[in-house]
Amino acid sequence: MIFQSRATPVGLCTALISSKWVRVGHSGVAQRHMSRRVSSPTAGPMGDHAGGASVSGPRGAHSPSGSVSLGVGVAGMGALAFGYHLGVINGPLEAIASDLGFGGNATLQGLVVSSLLAFAAVGSLGGSGLADRLGRRRAFLLDAAPLIIGPLISSLATSPAFMIAGRAITGAGIGLSSALVPVYISEVAPPSQRGALGTLNQVLICAGILAALVLNVLVPTRNWRALFWVGALPAVLLGAGMLFLAPETPSWLGLSGQHALADETAHRLWGPGGEALLEADMAGHAKSDGGPKDRAQWGEVVANRGALTGAALFFLQQFSGINAIVYFSSSVFERAGFHSGTLASAAVGTVNVLGSLLAASVIERVGRRHLLSWSWVGMGASMLLMAAGMRLPALAHLGPYVAVLGTLAYILSFSLGVGPVPALLVPEITPVNLRGKAMAMAMGTHWICNFAIGQAFLLAVNAFSVPVLYTFFGVVCLIGAQFARGIKSSTQLPEDLPGTS
Repeated sequence: MIFQSRATPVGLCTALISSKWVRVGHSGVAQRHMSRRVSSPTAGPMGDHAGGASVSGPRGAHSPSGSVSLGVGVAGMGALAFGYHLGVINGPLEAIASDLGFGGNATLQGLVVSSLLAFAAVGSLGGSGLADRLGRRRAFLLDAAPLIIGPLISSLATSPAFMIAGRAITGAGIGLSSALVPVYISEVAPPSQRGALGTLNQVLICAGILAALVLNVLVPTRNWRALFWVGALPAVLLGAGMLFLAPETPSWLGLSGQHALADETAHRLWGPGGEALLEADMAGHAKSDGGPKDRAQWGEVVANRGALTGAALFFLQQFSGINAIVYFSSSVFERAGFHSGTLASAAVGTVNVLGSLLAASVIERVGRRHLLSWSWVGMGASMLLMAAGMRLPALAHLGPYVAVLGTLAYILSFSLGVGPVPALLVPEITPVNLRGKAMAMAMGTHWICNFAIGQAFLLAVNAFSVPVLYTFFGVVCLIGAQFARGIKSSTQLPEDLPGTS
């Protein structure tokens, strides 16, 4: 989710995401035998060893081990970078334009912002095969490169072309990161903790955006180059952490034919019974030797119901009005008497973080489908309330306050379900051999829709008016709620599995 201190094109970027264990579209159990857990020699930093963080003795499957916490924390740096780079450009954009000689040029300013979104779509789709071919850790290592190089180019830019190039390279990095983080967390976290740990993805995205907001306030605009230097730090931690500390996921090790190491890693991460949990995750995928025949083709992905469900969820997420709410948040608060754009951003950001933390605490008890469905209901009701406040004469004197209430209610509803759950579901409702490309397709849908809405939104406002658009978004939210309720009939969610709640 994005909180901006004023309405600029970056305010049209949105939020997302998170992750638990399920499989769909197959029956029976995996045909590979359970390999005896053996001691593997420690591989080099680029090898597929379970990771540098040792686990002293087995841990219970319901309590994440040190390696799990380390892996989730390291991968979370990708989410932190994601949020930071979405939010960092808003504050210093005018100073950047002035220093680089394109002040007053709305087209070039728009390109500085939108190049990030366009290349995020390229990064998420173009890098789709990396996680499957190279492994989740190696894909993260490659992802760290554009997330370091892009901000450094932006920080050293002497012309609009260099600034746009830096933002485009950064966009490719966050696009790839947005597809990698949910899959990695889903595969490395214990089954009983995947929902809560996966929801931390969105919390860290929001934290990155809030960090950018705070630095925009604290750092003088003339020192805007320092903001991009800071933006490279999460990627440095991501690369170093994946190189030396974080484990490879058991599911990918099994998919690549390293079955003994996969079982050992599952035992280390999830404790006694970890091998059986891995067996369930690999269910329906026959014993693999890691050859090319085991890599998913795009035809399989687009024909898979779980992958299509994930893409549809992101399509509905983007067309449910989150961009409109963010875009108008500052003006909504100003009409209600709060004249600080920073206050509006802080209020939206605080509500979003609190909602995401609440979602993390209840998702295993309430279930993904119910959180997602009721989240859309709350968003739809908030949209329709705001549309009514703008249209009905009886509410005219309360209009500004209705708008503030509706905005905060919408953000809270979004953060409880529609924000985190779609990216959480995609790895859970697709088979292990399709996850990399399925997540890439889902995030590609997200970025393409985000970019398209950003380009068309103001045109739609001028053509149809804000109340009409809010009514449209409210209807889309209600369609999303119904779609979420129907997911059970096409895919199996964790709360539908025997013995889970």
